[in-house]
Amino acid sequence: MSEAKTVLLCGVGGQGTILAADLLARAALKAGFEVKVSEIHGMAQRGGAVTTVVRFGEQVDTMVADAGSTDCIVSFETTEALRNCSFLAKVGYLLVADETIKPLPVACGRASMPADAKGKLDELGAVLLPAHDIAVEAGNAKCENVAILGALEAWVGFGAEAWKSAIEERVPPKTVEANLKAFDLGLAFASNR
Repeated sequence: MSEAKTVLLCGVGGQGTILAADLLARAALKAGFEVKVSEIHGMAQRGGAVTTVVRFGEQVDTMVADAGSTDCIVSFETTEALRNCSFLAKVGYLLVADETIKPLPVACGRASMPADAKGKLDELGAVLLPAHDIAVEAGNAKCENVAILGALEAWVGFGAEAWKSAIEERVPPKTVEANLKAFDLGLAFASNR
């Protein structure tokens, strides 16, 4: 990989977006790449938007992720995918957890959800991943973020060992087995698409 790649991860506070970005950065390092990370937490603790940019490559000079310049968007939720899709490059990869979370303004009746979010994502060529179902199959519903990273491996190609080492180092010891299984199931799903 000669040029640095930019991955924008987006989700809602509590979905594990920041942990996923950390795992992505660690796996990229283990695969031999230079890595830079930039986080925007927003109201993460209260279910607000969370966005993290991870850049990796032989040399990473900048953290710029302007509109239309991101190689890959990994979204943990459909609305956040639509909110951030303007950052995706024309030939970018859009990976989205097939989950919709109503933000507080929608729950209070002050706003509405985007109409036909899944249809719009389909038009954009998104890979919709049943991350929750995969995590439950792996034995822990909280492993959705790692299932998504498994699917991301089909695009980044770091190699399973880089990811598995990062997962074993970073997640709580009692969840390692379920996280590794979620990663494998996510990779299998994306590899068969």
